[in-house]
Amino acid sequence: MSTATSPQVASPTQPDLYSDEYSYTSLSRAAVLSLVFGILGLLSWYSPLLLFLSMLGAIFALVAFANLKKYPNELSGKNLARLGGTISLLMLAASPIKHTYVYYTELPEGYERISFAALKSPVGAPDIPPDTALELDGKKVFLKGYIHPTSLSSNAAKTFILVPDWATCCFGQQPPLTHMIEVRLTGEVFASKSLRRHSLAGTLSVRTRKKPIDGLEGVFYELEADHFQ
Repeated sequence: MSTATSPQVASPTQPDLYSDEYSYTSLSRAAVLSLVFGILGLLSWYSPLLLFLSMLGAIFALVAFANLKKYPNELSGKNLARLGGTISLLMLAASPIKHTYVYYTELPEGYERISFAALKSPVGAPDIPPDTALELDGKKVFLKGYIHPTSLSSNAAKTFILVPDWATCCFGQQPPLTHMIEVRLTGEVFASKSLRRHSLAGTLSVRTRKKPIDGLEGVFYELEADHFQ
């Protein structure tokens, strides 16, 4: 005598494997990138050239929110996008204000603001001081640059070589002659190894003949600096 089997009834405590409640979502890549670039964009506080990182953070946040709205059941990461976008927007607003303020207040009274562009020889021309540099001989100038790593004799040096960019600063290669300034600090300030950009003010001397320098080919420019930051 066979007995009829009753159909199995799912336990009320057993989850339905096909329920949306237990489906998985993917983390939005745009949301992750928004947070990554938002954090990297904090560096724009130190250099306005890095503001593009904050711009990318804001763009990826917008893309993430658009994708999350379009695919609400397939994507997650709203909080990441919100945090990355907030950081990026804050830096896009605050960094330009900070750098503008610094630009208009950093120039010491009585000094002329210059850049290495006035000192560099034109592309393809001999590596000697151009006319724009010769006109600066003996003038009190203000400029910014990086300390060449091999030019410091100690961690509290009074003399060093100033170069215009990170490439020659960080890798220690021989820069063109018109891309270097021998700096002599006056007063009680000293220089130590650093990868950050420094501000200097002092009297610039322009040589027409190369001055030999230990470890480097030589220099045409000398700066007796009474301001160093």
